[in-house]
Amino acid sequence: MARILAIDYGKKRTGLAITDALRITANPLCTVLTKDLPTWLTAELAKGEIDEVVIGKPTQMNGEDSESVQYIVPFMGWFSNHFPHIKLIQYDERFTSVLAYRAMIDGGMKRKQRQDKAVVDKLAATIILEDYLNSQSSISN
Repeated sequence: MARILAIDYGKKRTGLAITDALRITANPLCTVLTKDLPTWLTAELAKGEIDEVVIGKPTQMNGEDSESVQYIVPFMGWFSNHFPHIKLIQYDERFTSVLAYRAMIDGGMKRKQRQDKAVVDKLAATIILEDYLNSQSSISN
């Protein structure tokens, strides 16, 4: 079974997370500069180990799209054109950065480590992926 990749798309940096081969757990993968994301994805997806991508959909508290959507929509168009064989799913990412900070605090990370935005980004991607996996398991039960 192929893995699922999660993307927490940002203006400067993009956090990435991936499932295990059985699609049970979500694991932080890395953070890449957003300008380098197309090159990174092309290389990673060429390996054939990923058949589904979940991208965080920034939504406001009232359910409307946040202004960050203006950056994500063009990327999604690029992705769909370059990888039409890979399923692309938008998934609500509300509170993922807050939850990532909370997880770092609860995990005992020092303040200086918590200020590393790259760590926050890949943890946010992991939270998006965990939430997505949980939503899928509840649908199949």
